[in-house]
Amino acid sequence: MAKDDPKARILERAEREKVKFMRLQFTDILGVLKNVEVPDRQFEQALDGRIMFDGSSIEGFVRIEESDMFLKPDFSTFQVFPWSYTGSERVGRVICDIANPDGSAFAGCPRSLLKRVIALAAERGYVLKAGPEAEFFLFQRKGSGEPTTDTHDSGGYFDLTPVDLGEDVRREIILVLEQMGFHVEAAHHEVAPGQHEIDFRYDDALITADNVSTFRFVVKNVANRNGLHATFMPKPVFGVNGSGMHTHQSLFAKGKNVFIDDKRDGELSTTCLHYIGGLLRHAKGFCAITNPLVNSYKRLVPGYEAPTAIAWSTRNRSPLVRVPAARGAMTRIELRMPDPSCNPYLAIAAMLRAGLDGIEKGLDPGPPVNKNIYRMSHRERRHLRIDELPGNLSKALDELEKSALMQEMLGDHIFDHFVAAKRAEWDSYIRHVSPWEIERYLNTY
Repeated sequence: MAKDDPKARILERAEREKVKFMRLQFTDILGVLKNVEVPDRQFEQALDGRIMFDGSSIEGFVRIEESDMFLKPDFSTFQVFPWSYTGSERVGRVICDIANPDGSAFAGCPRSLLKRVIALAAERGYVLKAGPEAEFFLFQRKGSGEPTTDTHDSGGYFDLTPVDLGEDVRREIILVLEQMGFHVEAAHHEVAPGQHEIDFRYDDALITADNVSTFRFVVKNVANRNGLHATFMPKPVFGVNGSGMHTHQSLFAKGKNVFIDDKRDGELSTTCLHYIGGLLRHAKGFCAITNPLVNSYKRLVPGYEAPTAIAWSTRNRSPLVRVPAARGAMTRIELRMPDPSCNPYLAIAAMLRAGLDGIEKGLDPGPPVNKNIYRMSHRERRHLRIDELPGNLSKALDELEKSALMQEMLGDHIFDHFVAAKRAEWDSYIRHVSPWEIERYLNTY
């Protein structure tokens, strides 16, 4: 086997670094990371894509009579976890696409879906670069190990030790990420106590989606090793800011950023404006994808820096889309609605497809709204024709079901299974009697 063969390089590295097990990782339709682990004697078989698993046991995959699925590894994603589990033996991982027994791409594979949308952009001459800002909370655990919502600090935005007691855990997370090939650009305490953000370099859409999935795994793992619980739940604590995943996006063509036009007012190209127009036009339709939990809509309320107004701005953070001040090669737009519970493959695919539709149809986003929308009256909003995101998961699913573009993008399999799972989640929620209801109504009525 030639040494320049990527499979050979992986096997050589695995032997050199004493990798005993390899995790073949993939995500289900809801974005939950799954894996099949194989010992070293099966590494060659795994890298040849000959490892089979039971797809009927995975959320939204296939019926039991169609259960055989194969894992097709992406060699470029191979990494070795910095920690060892037993003595000096290490564990590696490779991210996989899911294939049918005949070798064709499985219709329910979120990663393959994103690849299709990336290919659609490439046909039009575009490459998406994306950079997410995934926020998370670190909470204490009970003596039994059960997570609480008690924070480990009383820090605020950009606070330092001794107020921010999570600084050492953040530093350890960064070290692990860098050992796994990440280019971490910044890390800081967020607005709420116990809330953190680690930003890594923007990259091509598929790499970014893979990185989000890996990032969530590393954060949870390192927190657990330090006796803490990390959560990407959008709104775990009442009365404080929730966690978002603001996603910065730029389109490139022939290596150049096509969002910049220094001859226009504001230096934003018509391509950029039409991309924004696509995001605004389809935001309600893809909201259930970027904000997929019942809990997501506890974050999307006015007053906590989370956007609810479908508008764009070059100055303030209250609208859905913000254009940061940087220009030249760094020109980008920031979509502020996604939260870190989303399936990153579906979410990035939805954003890209909406933006491409805006370019294809020349959708006008209208003038930027540079006033604080939260402080506008209802009459002012109506005058400016500012629409709102859905107020709960059920309404978001209604909008998804009305969106022909999103249905086409998702395909029948993912669309049907995603909506069915989320409708079941909503039905369970509305039947539940919460502590708030008991406290408010039990004695009064």
